[in-house]
Amino acid sequence: MNKPEQEFLNYIVTERNYSLKTAKSYQEDIDLFCEYIFKEGTLMEDVDVLTIRNFLTEELSRGVSKRSCKRRLCSLRHFYKYMVNVGYIKDNPFILMKAPKTETKYPHGLYKEQIQELFARNAERTDNLKNRDQAILYLLYYSGVRAQELVSLNIQSVYMRERLIRVLGKGNKERIIPFSEDCKKVLKNYIDNDRAKLVNKYILWQKKHQDKKMQDSMMSPLFFNAQGGPLTTRGLEYILDAIQEKTGLFVGLHPHILRHSFATHLLENGADLRVIQELLGHESINATQVYTHVTEEAMKDTYEKAFPRAKKK
Repeated sequence: MNKPEQEFLNYIVTERNYSLKTAKSYQEDIDLFCEYIFKEGTLMEDVDVLTIRNFLTEELSRGVSKRSCKRRLCSLRHFYKYMVNVGYIKDNPFILMKAPKTETKYPHGLYKEQIQELFARNAERTDNLKNRDQAILYLLYYSGVRAQELVSLNIQSVYMRERLIRVLGKGNKERIIPFSEDCKKVLKNYIDNDRAKLVNKYILWQKKHQDKKMQDSMMSPLFFNAQGGPLTTRGLEYILDAIQEKTGLFVGLHPHILRHSFATHLLENGADLRVIQELLGHESINATQVYTHVTEEAMKDTYEKAFPRAKKK
């Protein structure tokens, strides 16, 4: 790793509050481009539009998607902008490059009837983890939190009386999100009746793994895995897969599907787009506007089903 790259990565983490995961993605994109120009015998300060086009052509010929190429261009544009600002180079050739056009992928959500059926079927379970899983389902849907945000919640992040949770989102940005009265009942049932058993397992898990963090049970995670360990995003995906198996309702259950359903249903019920943006933790309104297209597509689909002659023959 060269000096400008190391300084840039430190800058986006310490001053721009980018996550380590995002910084790693930037590093991978920059390293890939540096390997390419080294192979071509081109210095960083000599990179021009032709160099960038040849790089993209080679990436596409290797089977790299247009979406990935677009992300790499964004990473490199940001990196070169930094090098211009600190005086390593004079110009940023990436500002002259247009990203490859990509097909917009609209988020997939569930219908309200599917959500209600999912809740009802899961409530019929009789195993020991039913209440935990029901609380996870309700919180994912009624708050729209990301998977990482949910597994990072601790017990003190939940304000039951006010029906609020405090989450730490991307870029370490904190936000407060409300949840419904129904969600409150389900959460309270889990916390009052089942969570204490998992906390006991968690204490044993800490001793086994010599984990000195969060020794106070009041600061322990809100959710645990079946063995009492802290829940991870991969563990959350496993739980949702298991819920489908136990309920017999296979709807492609995934944390993001419930998040998308949350946003889509809010929009369909007349919620302001800026409010949805705040609830979802989107930095840009553009990321939230995709849900307007989702509801338009759903409206069009409903219309064509109701009026078959509306379809083009």
